[in-house]
Amino acid sequence: MGMKAKVAFGAVVGIVVIGAVSANAGGDDKNDGARGGDKGSSAPAEHKSGGTKGSGGTKGSGGTKAAEEEKAALGGDGEYQVGTDVKPGTYRTTGNTDDMCYWERAKDASGELDSMLANDNVSGTSYVTVKPTDKLFKSSGCKDWEAVDLKAKGTPGSSMDGDGGMYKVGTDIALGTYKSTGNTDDSCYWERTKDADHGLNSIIANNNISGTAVVTISPSDAYFKTNDCGDWKKA
Repeated sequence: MGMKAKVAFGAVVGIVVIGAVSANAGGDDKNDGARGGDKGSSAPAEHKSGGTKGSGGTKGSGGTKAAEEEKAALGGDGEYQVGTDVKPGTYRTTGNTDDMCYWERAKDASGELDSMLANDNVSGTSYVTVKPTDKLFKSSGCKDWEAVDLKAKGTPGSSMDGDGGMYKVGTDIALGTYKSTGNTDDSCYWERTKDADHGLNSIIANNNISGTAVVTISPSDAYFKTNDCGDWKKA
């Protein structure tokens, strides 16, 4: 069965169908553009934050760890030079609505399409890994980004908001088989990924579903994306 994924380019979402695996068009690392929301099922767990504006350590505190973590946090609007304004690492934004949050990883600051490495329109929660080889990270209309401690432990849930966006496996959501019902018109999209790079090679499996959806989240999965689906419950 052919599968479809949503692609974000310049904050415009489209559809692409690529055989049995979906991804983005136009480059070797552009993302599939999943969406999210936060309606009250098992929400993504809290992570050790890199600090938000005005929190954590302050300048002049003698180079404390808290100050370093605060520097790693990002505002939801801006363009950040990697290595100068933002450290390489994984970041998380949550509480976004109406697809107004847009982010982009870029290999230069030309602003041209070819400079784009990966991007996404976000509703709800998203994770993204900024790589040392990236030159620029752009964010527009998003809630502030927090640096994620990948070693932090959460209490994995056994249910998910079907429009909740991106869940970290083992922290936000537990392993197992999940079922979502009430989906119509192929609008329900899910994706299992091995990382938060948002590239074609990140995708383990995905699908657009009409009707009942069933998916098994495995130990090899790092994240699970879901948008426009009925709530997921562990079967």
